[in-house]
Amino acid sequence: MVKKFPAQHFLNRELGQLEFNRRVLAQAENAAVPLLERLRYLCIVSSNLDEFFEIRVAGLKEQIKLTGIPAGPDGMDAHQTLKLVREQAHQLITRQYQVLNDDLLPALDQQGIRFLRRTLWNDAQRAWIREFFFNEVMPVLTPIGLDPSHPFPRVLNKSLNFTVELQGKDAFGRNTAKAIVQAPRVLPRTIPLPPEISGCAHGFVFLSSILHAHVGELFSGMEVLSCHQFRVTRNSNLFVDDEEVKNLRISLQGELPHRHFGNAVRLEVTENCSPQMAEFLLQQFGLEPNDLYRVDGPVNLVRLMGIPDKVARDDLKFPAFSPGVPSMLQKKGADMFKVIRKGDVLLHHPFQSFKPIIDFIQQASIDPSVVAIKQTVYRTGVDSALMDALIEATRLGKEVTVVVELLARFDEEANINWASKLEEVGAHVVYGVVGHKTHAKMLMVVRREEGKLRRYVHLGTGNYHPRTARLYTDFGLFTANEEVCADANEVFGQLTSLGKARKLHHLWQSPFSLHSETMRAIQNETRLALAGKRAHIIAKMNALLEPETIMALYEASKAGVTVDLIVRGVCALRPGVPGLSENIRVRSIVGRFLEHTRIFYFRNNLKHDVYLASADWMDRNFFRRIEVCFPVLDKKLKKRVIDEGLKVYLQDNCQAWDMDADGHYRRKAPRRAMLKCAQSLLLQELASQPLKPV
Repeated sequence: MVKKFPAQHFLNRELGQLEFNRRVLAQAENAAVPLLERLRYLCIVSSNLDEFFEIRVAGLKEQIKLTGIPAGPDGMDAHQTLKLVREQAHQLITRQYQVLNDDLLPALDQQGIRFLRRTLWNDAQRAWIREFFFNEVMPVLTPIGLDPSHPFPRVLNKSLNFTVELQGKDAFGRNTAKAIVQAPRVLPRTIPLPPEISGCAHGFVFLSSILHAHVGELFSGMEVLSCHQFRVTRNSNLFVDDEEVKNLRISLQGELPHRHFGNAVRLEVTENCSPQMAEFLLQQFGLEPNDLYRVDGPVNLVRLMGIPDKVARDDLKFPAFSPGVPSMLQKKGADMFKVIRKGDVLLHHPFQSFKPIIDFIQQASIDPSVVAIKQTVYRTGVDSALMDALIEATRLGKEVTVVVELLARFDEEANINWASKLEEVGAHVVYGVVGHKTHAKMLMVVRREEGKLRRYVHLGTGNYHPRTARLYTDFGLFTANEEVCADANEVFGQLTSLGKARKLHHLWQSPFSLHSETMRAIQNETRLALAGKRAHIIAKMNALLEPETIMALYEASKAGVTVDLIVRGVCALRPGVPGLSENIRVRSIVGRFLEHTRIFYFRNNLKHDVYLASADWMDRNFFRRIEVCFPVLDKKLKKRVIDEGLKVYLQDNCQAWDMDADGHYRRKAPRRAMLKCAQSLLLQELASQPLKPV
């Protein structure tokens, strides 16, 4: 039976996600952020919105079709939520293009980074672009005239396309009035011009501008009346029937191609697209007028994400840094196993290097004393030194077991490929538990030492992905603690075998104990507060949505517990409501790095319990995923987590946004002399090349 909670105590998830993207957009608006990084933030908003429409808006539309789906915890049904989402998404996207056109493009132009408008090309530019069109673009285009024998083509999800209105008869005497031109994905969306042609250090022209200028070449002898960009976003949820599936990998491989052609959920067109053409496109995709988004510029800003990498202007980017390495690992060729035997090792990414994790598994792969390696894989990337090391270890005869999560959204294909490569060399590859995503981040090495087997474990809050380890904040812990290692081994056993879940020594694991242990820890602080003792909870995560947990935090607040929540993205809890949550403070940090760490602190009568986790406080993480939450037992490392992961973020007054009871955020605005930026301070403290504070 589904528990009912007072709807007025909860905020809407979808609206919270749009609110988060407003905070990201504020980075693009912020003149204190380096210019090319501002452009990158603008693109991140577009990327986030793409996924928001592909998953969340698509889900709302599916709920409306099914009917009878109950309202969410906030009391709003799918109809009500979709109406508000459309209104706010339109406002957000309008503002996004205002920032691009009014702020960023003029500022970039002043720095010699110019996007050449078609109407302002000079003769030399026009000639260069024309040659580029005939040599590089036209040979790969397939214009499609729409008539009874050429119906409207299948349009790939998020691809760039053009509608063309024509007049006149073609070679066969047909009066075809409309055509579609699809831009192949092999073509770059922004093309750099030589400086001597562009007239500036870094000149670019949009592929859309090139096609607009030369579209007449595709329809010989006919008059082009209009040409407009459009892009459709489709439902990208994958459906695998848990009861019918017999081989998850084969089922998923059959489902992946359909992602490109799911039901349409959004149509983007240029601002000057005629009402008639916009209506025609809406009909083709089965969309409503509110699903139409008119934009003043390129329909896919995500394609501008690569511009900062093409422009060699370090002064317009965040300062470079080298991640630090703990002193005990700095010696070249340091024996990882010897170091971990001496004591637990904590890494704080990206301020500290991800390389020790690669070193650990590479050493394990060739160490003759290592007999087995086990690892979970959620996101690891197309190229991965970790996966290569596992393949090498298998070739050398070690028992290698890899739990590959095939349903890691948008990484399914990469994970399928790694699973195939691992199986080819003889590794044991399993796909976890059908119906429960394996989201836990675990790596275990079994080594024979002095005639006995000894385990070494790495547990983390983030993915085994070297690239994102430079962009996301995460903690990772190496330990040889026998009880923690035994717990990790038990979880691996659940994932690869069959049997009842046994009680673990230290790890909290979903779907079995993570929720109940979290509730117990919150309720313990509540009891301490009611007994007149000081009680404090600090929790840092990406999202807070699970209703029972939120209600427990409300009860803690009413009892007098101080609750500090650092929630990067969506928070359904209402802070600061008199009589309900007046002791709860919620803040979000949006800065250079994506805040990804999950840290849970409970004062517990001066025991200062600290846990790190792969899980947010969401229904899915508690009940529909395999997650682990692990304690930091070493006192020095525990203090490090509190200082580096919590206190410095609670003191941040530079990149912090405080949330009010209605779900709106206000950015801190301190005096310049009083600025405290958590990420900059951590770079100074932990990186091997300290940076000046922001």
